[in-house]
Amino acid sequence: MKIGVVNYGIGNIGSVTNMLNYIGRNVEIISNPDELNRVDKLILPGVGSFDKGMAELNNREFIEPLYNRVVHDSVPILGICLGMQMLMRSSEEGILPGLGLIDGDTRKFVFTDKLEKYRTPHMGWNIVYPRYYKSLFNNQSEEYRFYFVHSYHVVCNNDADILATAKYGYEFICAVEHENIFGVQFHPEKSHKFGMDLLRNFADFKC
Repeated sequence: MKIGVVNYGIGNIGSVTNMLNYIGRNVEIISNPDELNRVDKLILPGVGSFDKGMAELNNREFIEPLYNRVVHDSVPILGICLGMQMLMRSSEEGILPGLGLIDGDTRKFVFTDKLEKYRTPHMGWNIVYPRYYKSLFNNQSEEYRFYFVHSYHVVCNNDADILATAKYGYEFICAVEHENIFGVQFHPEKSHKFGMDLLRNFADFKC
């Protein structure tokens, strides 16, 4: 089993690959679309703006082969932070279309006057509340805590795609799952034990 981490120029590639190596998983950095066929699972990390991420994927000719590997070959994929947002159809942060692997969109945090103390980005540790305990989360007795840095969050059109939520001013979706497609808004590679457990679960996931 080999996990490919997609390198399109703006992801936190080093932290993700280091964590996967630390937990003993076979990992390869994918810098060319032709290399997608060499791996059994994919991780799409990301730091930065939505349009910049989608433009870099397009410039490096990743979009169509990535879509084909996930949709037609049923290769599991995990989007992290911006990588999760790019799984959606679109984002309020930009004008380019997303990958469209999840039926949803990405929206900016908007707080009412009563929530004026909340600022973006949402940064730091926060509790994550799984909707169900399988795939990425499998310990019902655990209080899951992960590290976040983001100003946008996803909104799903299908409630069945919501894997977990968190609270920052209001409840928002922080993890999604649709068949072989996963996304997390937080950074498992910066979340110590919780991140290691989640990446192990993704590595061990079977369609």
